[in-house]
Amino acid sequence: MKIAVREASIEDARLIADLTRKSWAGKCPPTAQGHRDTWVNVNEDLHNGGAFILTVDDIPAGSLRWAALDEDDHIWKIRRLGLIPAFCGKKLSQHLIEAIIHHAQLCEINELRLYLHLYLEPLTSLYEAYGFELAPEIEFSTRNTLEPPPIMMRKVLDI
Repeated sequence: MKIAVREASIEDARLIADLTRKSWAGKCPPTAQGHRDTWVNVNEDLHNGGAFILTVDDIPAGSLRWAALDEDDHIWKIRRLGLIPAFCGKKLSQHLIEAIIHHAQLCEINELRLYLHLYLEPLTSLYEAYGFELAPEIEFSTRNTLEPPPIMMRKVLDI
């Protein structure tokens, strides 16, 4: 199995939107925004940050996006990490997590943040294995107020 992670370009916006929708299907509640991802949303995300695409034997398998916080460009938020169903359960997410940590360190980013909806709580142990810590003091500013507050996590980087 040949695994590769590459940084996405603007030309990948449609692919990333498709990967996100497929990753969310059957896993996330219908209210999750990933179900409605479009190349327009992804294009905006790529302009405000970036993305990685994971391939397995040259087949697109998943993606991850990031963007700087509006109030501090030395803190990135990780968004929309997902793998399509055919590649789930094979411990491939770790490649995307390792890629964003390494990239953030090269870019001299101080901190990475992410949030998990409550139904994704079992994933906290995956992120904790990479040094992320629970951060209940952080508020998620753009959350859906019809849903419970998400689980906030952060990783302070050694740069």
